[in-house]
Amino acid sequence: MDTWAVPGYTESLELGAGASGRVVLAVHEETGVPVAVKYLSESLRTRPGFVQGFRAEARLLGGLESPYVADLYEYVESPDGAAIVMELVDGVSLRTLLTRAAPIEPEAALVVLKGSLLGLADAHRVGVVHRDYKPENVLVVPDGSSRLVDFGIAVDVGASSSAAGTPSYMAPEQWTGSPVSPAADVYAATATFFECLTGRRPFTGDNLAELALQHVDGPIPADEAPEAVRDLVRRGLAKDPLERPAHAEAFVAELETAAGAAYGSDWEERGRGRLAALVALAPLLLPSARSAPPSSTTDTARTVLGSGAAPGGARSWLPGRAGALVSAAAVLLGVLLTYQQQHAPEVAPQQAAQALATSSAEAAAEPVASASPTTTADPSASPSSTASSTASPGPSDSASASVSAPVTTDPGEPSASAATTPAEETTPGGPTAGATPTTASPTPPSAPAVKDVAVTGFRQTGSTTGTATLTVTTDGTGPLTVNVSWYTGAGRGLGTADGASQSFARSGSTQYTLTVDHTFRGTGCYWAIGATTTPASADGGASQQLLTRQCEIR
Repeated sequence: MDTWAVPGYTESLELGAGASGRVVLAVHEETGVPVAVKYLSESLRTRPGFVQGFRAEARLLGGLESPYVADLYEYVESPDGAAIVMELVDGVSLRTLLTRAAPIEPEAALVVLKGSLLGLADAHRVGVVHRDYKPENVLVVPDGSSRLVDFGIAVDVGASSSAAGTPSYMAPEQWTGSPVSPAADVYAATATFFECLTGRRPFTGDNLAELALQHVDGPIPADEAPEAVRDLVRRGLAKDPLERPAHAEAFVAELETAAGAAYGSDWEERGRGRLAALVALAPLLLPSARSAPPSSTTDTARTVLGSGAAPGGARSWLPGRAGALVSAAAVLLGVLLTYQQQHAPEVAPQQAAQALATSSAEAAAEPVASASPTTTADPSASPSSTASSTASPGPSDSASASVSAPVTTDPGEPSASAATTPAEETTPGGPTAGATPTTASPTPPSAPAVKDVAVTGFRQTGSTTGTATLTVTTDGTGPLTVNVSWYTGAGRGLGTADGASQSFARSGSTQYTLTVDHTFRGTGCYWAIGATTTPASADGGASQQLLTRQCEIR
């Protein structure tokens, strides 16, 4: 187990671990800013090829500035270890959302695709191909926007290499080891878009050979997607990279045209709202909900990467805008460390070399520390796949951040990725020094009177799945519980209860909107949802019934 830790940080929680390394949540001691630290495993640190790849990832991130990509803060290397200190993004992985709610509405899927393509476009603009775009590497934040993470196997445009990536999302040319282009990322993003729309990957196989044949020669299943976006699916999944959009930016233009024509000018707002609602259903998976705030902050941050400081907040804590210094420092450091390890039989810890430079950064007032979100095992992910979490030091008092964590593969699947599990929420302990203890407790707010409960938008999203929106209106901000029950039946009326009921605790507002989803087990033609509250609503609650598609008379 790795024991070396980056100096100047206090670690609190492991976000993920695997054969290639581990990722931990940490706080920069001088500023109290939460970060994610990605460590290269001890076993790989002794193999030059893996160390060079790790440095290359840091160099790439250092030269890439994009609001759609997680930022690099610093790269640190010594004879005892190597680490990338990254921005923490306060969001939930797209994989987690799809596991809970796939398929999702076309507008929401288009919003995810657009945000991801904009992040890929910024990478393509500086000559980089991601090569491992997939749901695990997309983080959706509470406002419905998304961020792209994990450039662990990214390469320069046109580079020749062996086959690499996550099999379910690899373009045909990646399977053959041909030189890669931005069109490979367009293919992977489209494969993920298709999964958002349909709840399944475009191609499947019992083994890698069968899966490869599907990607290289199998028919494109565009007809399974909604008609309005089928052309986008056909274009993005074209077998020949020359028949796809040449780069992500070109695909964004096609996407916006198709989305506007099919869903109206406000499609993006609706899509973000739906994604925000899905994230809101998993609040405990957000890093900001699970970590204690830092105890203090200061004006400056001493880092060990990249010289030069920029004015402002957390952005000035980056290793350098162009990223060239990062590259030079990392390469030079690698030579020095290799020489030192070969010619110095013993190196005292205090003499360990550390890469990079010093910069000053104005810390955000009272930044919010965050832990990692939960992720789930995915049978399609690759050894390069990573678990991501969030919270970033920004110019305001709330932080958003993002990180990727190396994981292990499952020998029973073409490849696999895992993610972290949420820890229990912690709270700072004890009264502040010098404060006078008191035993008085604030009076909790009284339960409000519930004025109205409404069910809207109840619809079928898959052969066995449905979704609905609940709105609860009260005359106060005290606590209440929303109770949701599901039913199936052969005719009109609620029918028979289908599965366990759900309860959602809410407080602090006079109106609440919840989006709820359910997988039905019953075989009746009719599905129904019932919603009540505790305390009881003046109207007694609400319900709605739905005739499923398989029983409709067409």
